[in-house]
Amino acid sequence: MHSDTAPARPPAPAPSSAPTWDPMQYLRHAGHRAQPFLDLLNRIPELPARPARIADLGCGPGNVTALLAERWPEAHITGFDLSPEMLRRAGEEYAGPTIGGGRLDFRHGDLAHWLPEETYDLIVSNAALQWVPGHPGSFGPWINGLRPGGTLAFQVPGNFTAPSHRLLAELCDTPRWRDRLAGHGARYVHVLDPAEYLARLIELGCTVDVWETTYHQLLTGTDPVLDWVKGTALRPVLTRLGDDRAAVDLFLDEYREALREAYPPGPRGTVFPFRRIFAVARKEA
Repeated sequence: MHSDTAPARPPAPAPSSAPTWDPMQYLRHAGHRAQPFLDLLNRIPELPARPARIADLGCGPGNVTALLAERWPEAHITGFDLSPEMLRRAGEEYAGPTIGGGRLDFRHGDLAHWLPEETYDLIVSNAALQWVPGHPGSFGPWINGLRPGGTLAFQVPGNFTAPSHRLLAELCDTPRWRDRLAGHGARYVHVLDPAEYLARLIELGCTVDVWETTYHQLLTGTDPVLDWVKGTALRPVLTRLGDDRAAVDLFLDEYREALREAYPPGPRGTVFPFRRIFAVARKEA
């Protein structure tokens, strides 16, 4: 990283607190990002009704929502997301009838306030709840919105102490960036330990399966870890810096330097360990 003695830039006007998302950047690592959802999907039990009614919370660009339609082709599946960019991409690529007689649609939804407006057989969320402060407080209303025998299932990243995130938080808090970015690199304090998720879901009367996995992902290309975080963890920072191209380039140069040291490339690519936390909670039938 560059020296902390560099002069601080003046604060910029604050944009919307919600990050601006780039679906194409996010999808650059679609295979690695989808694998945890596939592993979650394999642990979801059979649903109580056919055709099933399914909600995907934080559907993003819709690529994993479409995987739900492969598992339950007759289901009516609705993806909810806060990002207009993600919803536009999802709607263009996936909305409409499915080959099994079901359908996919996508709606605006803020997960911090989302409540079921109808009865669901499955409420699922893939790598989204980490953005929602206090999301465990919604488990009760979400489970109440399930049909008896229905399931709440989610996975969240659990890698927020990893170098990728620790270095980002440290850089945002250096004198050069503190006035503009303090807190924007450390917004992932909302994830609980697996045992806490287990305890909360058991208290709600569910049969619960909670586990964690660390994926040792082999990323290829130039600065692949930086390319990865540009699609997720860096979104609040890039949104905050907005159209200040000089600031964006300077910040990325400093962060790239730190990531290269933390994640040196090997002969076949760069190993990027990524811990994930999973929970599958089945409501009493």
